[in-house]
Amino acid sequence: MKTLLGRDSPFAVGGFAGPALLLFATFIVLPLLLAAAATLTNHRLVSPEPTRYVGLDNYKRLLTLQVVTVEPLRDAAGAVLRDEDGMRFPTWRQTRLDRPELAGFRPAWQFQFGERRVVLAGTDPLFYRSLINTFLFALLVLPLQCGVALGLALLVNQRMAGRIFFRTVYFAPVVTSMVVASIVWSFMLNTDRGMINELLRTLTGDPNTGPDWLGESSYALPAIAIMSAWQGAGFQMLVFLAGLQSISSEQYEAATLMGANAWQRFVHVTLPGLRNTIVFVMVSTMLMAFGLFTQVDVMTAGGPLDSTSTVVYHAVRSGFKQQDIGYGSTITLVFFGIVLLVSALQRFLASKGADK
Repeated sequence: MKTLLGRDSPFAVGGFAGPALLLFATFIVLPLLLAAAATLTNHRLVSPEPTRYVGLDNYKRLLTLQVVTVEPLRDAAGAVLRDEDGMRFPTWRQTRLDRPELAGFRPAWQFQFGERRVVLAGTDPLFYRSLINTFLFALLVLPLQCGVALGLALLVNQRMAGRIFFRTVYFAPVVTSMVVASIVWSFMLNTDRGMINELLRTLTGDPNTGPDWLGESSYALPAIAIMSAWQGAGFQMLVFLAGLQSISSEQYEAATLMGANAWQRFVHVTLPGLRNTIVFVMVSTMLMAFGLFTQVDVMTAGGPLDSTSTVVYHAVRSGFKQQDIGYGSTITLVFFGIVLLVSALQRFLASKGADK
């Protein structure tokens, strides 16, 4: 009886873990099961039609793809027609008229290969554009945010006056509301009166200097990545700081006695000592980057030309703005599987690197 009720018994462990498991089941497992069930229906928020079972129609609508090769336009002699932009290709409308099997498909992404244009077309091309944008954002923000956080951690780890003040200042953006931060950065990135463009015009002396940060597709996503790295670097800084303080000072003293300079101590002592911390920071930053929504919703609303639309933003727009809960749940569930696979791959590669 004493063994069964001891602190190491299954009953005691279950009793302590019970509240956490109950909360996990209520707020994680149950919503996930409800979302999975909704993907098999045409459920809408407000609709006079009753919810009915549609099977895998939502998944077919989301995942159906066609890789289409488009030939350039040619004249009567067979020569390729060209204009100031290069070779001329038929429009997608003309391509669909020639190929009836492409009815309902729209281009999601395209590139030119030799004298042909390869088009990735889908029944929901915005999902694939959003997926590409999400991965591009993660690739932009991951090295930027982690690099800045590590640099700040190295600075505030020094024995200098006021280091507590600087730690507080660097961490302050983390506790700032993302909505407020997005609004402030929207003003700063304004084309006409934004602080950043005004600073560029002052430095260059050219009143026309400064891009349209949030109005041009080539600048909008990098601008959001810079803002997100600024807002989140303080949290990773604290994590790196904890890792730095766990490295024994004796290792640095031994490296100094062996003639290692500052860079060599960083490479051979600091980085190996931070290996587990770096893995944690990279995985957590990647997961947070995949959840990009607030900045896009406040600053660009997915534009311009869907260049900042992300999967989470597309799911929320489909589920709530368009009131298609079944399809929005399908987007969320498919993206959950993609993120799970990426996280598992990242952990696997990190563990393999640590074993070497």
